[in-house]
Amino acid sequence: MSLTEARFHDLVDATQQALEDIFDDSGLDVDLENSAGVLTVKFENGTQLIFSRQEPLRQLWLAARSGGFHFDYNEEDSNWQCDTSDELLSEMLARLTLEQAGVELEFDEI
Repeated sequence: MSLTEARFHDLVDATQQALEDIFDDSGLDVDLENSAGVLTVKFENGTQLIFSRQEPLRQLWLAARSGGFHFDYNEEDSNWQCDTSDELLSEMLARLTLEQAGVELEFDEI
C-alpha cells in the first residue's frame, strides 16, 4: 500500500526534526539548514549530508560523500529502508557520520 501524500510529508517532517534534534544534542560543530523540505547537515570538515523529499516517488533521498541513496518507508516496521540495499536509514547514518565526521552517533529513533 502506498503512502498518502499527507502521511508521507508527516513522516519526512518527523524524520527531519528527529535528525535535527540528534545533531543539535550531539555536541558536534555542525550547521543545520532546513529549507523547502531539504535538510542540509554541514560538518566542520566541509562534508555534508543532504536529505530531500521526493514526493512523486514517496521517497526520502540522502546525498552523502559516498553517493546518493533512496529510502522507502516501511509501514510494517516503522522505518526508512534503502531501496537498493535494504539498509536502514538509522544504520546508514551511523556509518556515514563516522565516515564523514569521525564521530559515532546513534540514530535509533529515526
